[in-house]
Amino acid sequence: MPNANHRCAVLGKPIAHSLSPVLHNAAYHALGLEDWFYDKHEVGECDLEDFLKSLDSGWAGLSLTMPLKRTIQPYGEPSNIWAKELNVANTAIFDWTRSHQVGDADLPYIKLYNTDVPGIQMAFEHAYRMRNQNAPANHAGNAVIIGNGNTATSALAACTAMAGISHITVVARHPDKNAELEPLARKFLSGEHPIDIVTMDDAMDALNEARVVINTIPGLAADGIATALAASGLEVNGTLLDVVYDPRPTKLMQAWRWQGGYAIGGEEMLLYQAMIQVLLMTGMWDGDPPTNAAVDIKQDERLEHAMRMALEEAL
Repeated sequence: MPNANHRCAVLGKPIAHSLSPVLHNAAYHALGLEDWFYDKHEVGECDLEDFLKSLDSGWAGLSLTMPLKRTIQPYGEPSNIWAKELNVANTAIFDWTRSHQVGDADLPYIKLYNTDVPGIQMAFEHAYRMRNQNAPANHAGNAVIIGNGNTATSALAACTAMAGISHITVVARHPDKNAELEPLARKFLSGEHPIDIVTMDDAMDALNEARVVINTIPGLAADGIATALAASGLEVNGTLLDVVYDPRPTKLMQAWRWQGGYAIGGEEMLLYQAMIQVLLMTGMWDGDPPTNAAVDIKQDERLEHAMRMALEEAL
């Protein structure tokens, strides 16, 4: 960490597996920010306040992963639409010119953002560019989300923000598990019946008409759907995002491609949510929505290329 006047880090527990330092440090190098450094710290829910109290004004921001995306809420101000709507934040930006008292903790003012949702949107936008397609207003408006845990909430939010999506089907092992999904869909999608929540037995019927599919089930849990899809003879032409990036590709991605669809892995979501975090933490992106100058930086291919190459090398 030579000459690092500006520090950032990712917090979570466990954290050893995190690729965020690879992405952020590659971004700093591409932007010429040689006095910036990003690392990782294992911090659990009970440790978060003490960690925040230990920081000094050299710290610019934090990335939050599980289990801290909700734990961080009392310490900051939700500052973009999805941090407010979902009460979940994966990004904390420090303003050391202002203070914020939480219990006996005297902290800097902290702005909280959710970059997971726009990260998913940007991953699909990139996929459409790779397919030379317009997104997704020219498509039928059906999206499918596999799983109904915390990641599914962000996935559903992203789908409601995509042009052309008018209906979402959630396929879940335990359909009654997440009570947030239906109200969220009804708030942001028009129509009398914008969402269905069905069991895994109905997965093939849902996938048959899907133009956007997001698998949020971790590990190998979606392999059963992959096997059924490969054996079904179903022809698909939509775009699948599987948030899993180990193994690469997943069985579901392989099956989706074999049946005619386009599939991207979780590294795409990881890349774009981190890219937005970099712009927020460095102050180059100053709000939600961003200024035109910030949009230009977001579209800087050099930054995206540097982060993508670093991620591919790490994987």
